[in-house]
Amino acid sequence: MTVTQGRTELLKPDGTPVRVLVVDDEPTITELLSMAMRYEGWSIRSAGDGPEAVRAAREFRPDAVVLDLAMPGMDGLDVLTRLRRDLPGVPVLFLTAKDGVEERIAGLTAGGDEHVTKPFGLEDVVARLRGLIRRAGTLDRRGASLLVVGDLTLDEDSHEVARGGTAVHLTATEFELLRFLMRNPRRVLSKAQILDRVWSYDFGGRANVVELYISYLRRKIDAGREPMIHTRRGAGYLIKPAATV
Repeated sequence: MTVTQGRTELLKPDGTPVRVLVVDDEPTITELLSMAMRYEGWSIRSAGDGPEAVRAAREFRPDAVVLDLAMPGMDGLDVLTRLRRDLPGVPVLFLTAKDGVEERIAGLTAGGDEHVTKPFGLEDVVARLRGLIRRAGTLDRRGASLLVVGDLTLDEDSHEVARGGTAVHLTATEFELLRFLMRNPRRVLSKAQILDRVWSYDFGGRANVVELYISYLRRKIDAGREPMIHTRRGAGYLIKPAATV
């Protein structure tokens, strides 16, 4: 298991990266998804139509598939049927249209594991894939849930947090906020992004709740130490290794 700064590089027991096949007939979508997943350290293959997806799956042997349901010609359901012949246990995350309720039901009934609705957030897709891959049991479980930034560690499974080897006790909301920061090290995250990810809704425009919880985290993470959590005035917040680490 390899842990990179700020994200967990999911590896299989043989030490190779997780392989993901991304299938969509819109090149912009496949490019964005592929970029986000490569950042996670995963090995990516993309396909723009059904036949290409089937060929790629046979050659690439993916550990997970992101599959658009509404493709012209051979649609996602046809692709899924053929994938299951060669890769019966591979987890599949469907991409569906916002109003495609019947489409989503058909996909899940046909054997898809989960779906996300377009337009979607890249982090949401990555998070769902992580869950599917872990549940599929293809990973090296040793440390598979560990995030590391400098001397700060966060275990996504056990919810244990430590800085410099000393345990840090967080509330559930503080943990989610810290996890979001640590998944995006050195990246400035706006209050709106944090509200959407941690609280999952607008919170009535009360963005000051972010300031409040950032202050809570600072008291627990940075107290008496070189600071890791920083404010960029007018832009947002970021986490990065302390200067002395």
